[in-house]
Formats: sequence, C-alpha cells, structure tokens
Amino acid sequence: MLDLNSVVTPSPGIVPRKTGDEYVLVPVSNNIADMDSVYTLNETGAFIWERLDGKSSLAEIIRCMQSEFDMDAETAKNDILAFVTEMEKFLIVTG
Repeated sequence: MLDLNSVVTPSPGIVPRKTGDEYVLVPVSNNIADMDSVYTLNETGAFIWERLDGKSSLAEIIRCMQSEFDMDAETAKNDILAFVTEMEKFLIVTG
C-alpha cells in the first residue's frame, strides 16, 4: 500500500523515451520493445516519472510538483497517488 513516505522506482524493463513534446514509456523484454504496450505521459506524468528515482519519497515529489505547477498540496497529492497507483497496476513502477 502506497503512502506519502513511499519511495517508488521504475520497474526494470521500462525504457522512457522523449520525442519532441511526447514522453513515452516502452516496456522491453529480452531486448525487444513491446510496442503494443507503450504508455504516453502528459506533462504532469512526465514530471512525476522523472522524479521516481528510488531516493525521493512521494511527499518530496509533491513539494516539487507544488512549486513547479503552482498547485495546492491536496491536488498534487491526488495527482501523484493516482499516477503511481495506475503505473503500479500495470507493473511499470514498484514501491
């Protein structure tokens, strides 16, 4: 169960790619990309993804997000928990 003290990391085999304004996550297995399971991130999702470094807690990422997007703590918390929960459901992150 995730909480604000959780430290979340990308799962092995997930390769992030940024092409122009688009940020995608590509699952790779046995050096082969699964192009049927590519995940496209919006600006907020990309911001969160880049901070899932295995060191920062979700609370720390919330503070960064508040500063970057000028949003209140509750909105940032809800956005981050929704994003990480969805990514965890598809085994894209662990935490």
